[in-house]
Order: sequence, then C-alpha cells, then structure tokens
Amino acid sequence: MTTTTETYGVDPSPTPLALLLLGREADPASERGVECPGDLPAASDPDLVARARAAKEALGDRVFILGHHYQRDEVIEFADVTGDSFKLARDAAARPEAEYIVFCGVHFMAESADILTTDAQQVVLPDLAAGCSMADMATAEQVAECWDVLTDAGIADVTVPVSYMNSSADIKAFTGRHGGTICTSSNAKRALEWAFEQGQKVLFLPDQHLGRNTAVLEMGFSLDDCVLYNPHKPGGGLTAEQLRNAKMILWRGHCSVHGRFNLDSVNEVRERIPGVTVLVHPECKHEVVTAADMVGSTEYIIKALDAAEPGSKWAIGTELNLVRRLAKAHPDKEVVFLDRTVCFCSTMNRIDLPHLVWALESLVEGRVPNVITVDPETEKYAKAALDRMLALP
Repeated sequence: MTTTTETYGVDPSPTPLALLLLGREADPASERGVECPGDLPAASDPDLVARARAAKEALGDRVFILGHHYQRDEVIEFADVTGDSFKLARDAAARPEAEYIVFCGVHFMAESADILTTDAQQVVLPDLAAGCSMADMATAEQVAECWDVLTDAGIADVTVPVSYMNSSADIKAFTGRHGGTICTSSNAKRALEWAFEQGQKVLFLPDQHLGRNTAVLEMGFSLDDCVLYNPHKPGGGLTAEQLRNAKMILWRGHCSVHGRFNLDSVNEVRERIPGVTVLVHPECKHEVVTAADMVGSTEYIIKALDAAEPGSKWAIGTELNLVRRLAKAHPDKEVVFLDRTVCFCSTMNRIDLPHLVWALESLVEGRVPNVITVDPETEKYAKAALDRMLALP
C-alpha cells in the first residue's frame, strides 16, 4: 500500500480527517446523508481466486459476468466486460445465449439488465445488500405524491419526467407512464433537449446535481430556472408559484460518493500540484463542476486519461476504485484522487470476491441465487422510457 500511495497518490493521507474513513466523524461541509462507513475488507485469499476461476470455467458460455467500473480489482478480474451501468445492461442484452447474467454492480443496474434481457435469462446480484443510496432517495410513493403536487399546481400536463439511469425500476416505470425518458451522464443534454421539445418543464430524478449541471452549464439555463423538490417536506418545500416559474424541477437526491467533493478539494489540489487538470463527474456539486477544468461521465474520464499526454497531472473526482485503476494503468502520468478523505462507494463494494464465488459455485451446483426480477407491468413502462432514450439521436 505504501508503494501505491507514493507512486500514484490516490490513497487518502493520514490526517486527522482520516477518522472520516472509519466512519467516526462527520464532515460538515459535505451533503447531509453523505458518510463513510469504513475501510474495505482485506483482499481475498488465493484459494478464492482459484475457486472463482474453476467455477467460471465450469459454467463456460452459460454465464456472463458484468463488472462496473467502481468494483474492486479482485472482482473486475473475472468480468467478461466492464463499463458503466447502461453499457453493461446493453452488453447483457447482446448475449442472449448466456443463461445467467451475474451483475457485479448494484441493485438498480441488475434491474435494468433484467428489463433489457430475454425472459429465458436470469440476472444474479451476488449480494442483495448492494443498493444505491441515490436510487433509494426517490421511492415510487414519493414520486407519485410529487406528481400530485405538480397536478395541483396546474403544471403536470406540461412537465416531462427525465430520470437518470441511476434509479429504481419503479422510477423508470413512472417515467415511462408519464411520457418521459431515461438519461445517462453521457446523454443528459440530449435527453433534456428532447424533453423540452415535448413540454415546458422537466422533473429530473433522482440526482439534482446532474440535472442542474446539465441545464445550467450545457443548455444555458440559469440557477434561478431550477428549483429543488424535497420529498420530505409538504409540497416539496415549494410554493405553487415557484413550481410554475421553474423550468427544471430537481429532485433532492445525490450520490453519496460524488456529493462529498467540495470547493476546498479543488483549491487544495491546485495548490498542492501546480499545473494539475481537475476532471470530475457531473454528479458532483455545481460549485465543484464549475471550478473543475473538465467534466464528464465515467467513460469520458477513462477516455480523457487514455488520450492525455505523458507527464500530465490529473486530479480525478469520482469513485476511488476507478481512480486507483486509472493511476495504475497510466504510470507515465500523475493521477491523484481529488479529495484525500473521501471513501469508496460502500454499497458497490459489497460485491466482493467471496460473494462472487458463492454466486458462481451456486450456479455450478444448479442453484440460482439472488435472482433480480422486475414484474411485467413495471418492466413494460420502464422499457418504454429506456426505448425513448435509445431512440434519441
């Protein structure tokens, strides 16, 4: 670990704030609900590696393993493909001969894979506790109540829902029922352009930052055009007049990893590393995105590092597993983590090698564990919303 820290600069430094890594302190500058639950478990032993190889070989083409970019290396080693959530779901759909899709990601991703794959295929999530705090910030009941509020304000009929891929199947289905579309961090601008061709306002779910950053920085809206709907307050904490005046109605949700980065993170790294390029994900707060040099999706970040000049210096604002992997893949560049005290994505990292081995060995034995199934009604409308996104130019 010492070599990694000195060479790549992507491990949090041992400052008093390192207590955050142990979940013992709170950071008053970060968004409420953003916390660090602790360090990752120790790396898996060699026996598990051998067992994973044996189980995967025994299953052959019957299994297709998907690995999200935020997974730890020991899991990525066994992935047939890696990518972001939507790319992986599409990759699964392109492999109809695979009986089992083992999704090393989080729950909403496995739901999307089930929606896009055939009925003959079964999607397995190695640990059912691997959820997503952002997706959990918008429930079907809360969003239905929000739509009632918009109806009472007289604007529901001119409002088009746009939901981020990082949402539950229920929220995707709500979006489909009400004529909306899904978006990724790569095509959010195009999705919003389409939505404003259909109506006058957008209800953006569930990540407020991606919605705000896209509307303001890419589409020319002002911050005053955006209002924040808080599902925990009556009427979302907004008046009917505020809703009627708004262009973008943003849901009060955020990513528990990207929400930790702040302006101090950017200023500190610029002072520490002269000439550094700050590259962040659009799920970061508006103040972070506006202070950064470059902003883009996970795939954008990977491509930017691939194309970067040798000797260049980079501070990356996204999940730590990915930043570490990028640093190791580019030893000719200086790649550091944007904030020294930010943690891993705790829910993503629930998918570890012991869980993956258990899932694969269960399949070898003829048992299919942790099957993720979206009911037909929900699937119908969620797929309608996904199809609208796929139809975007």
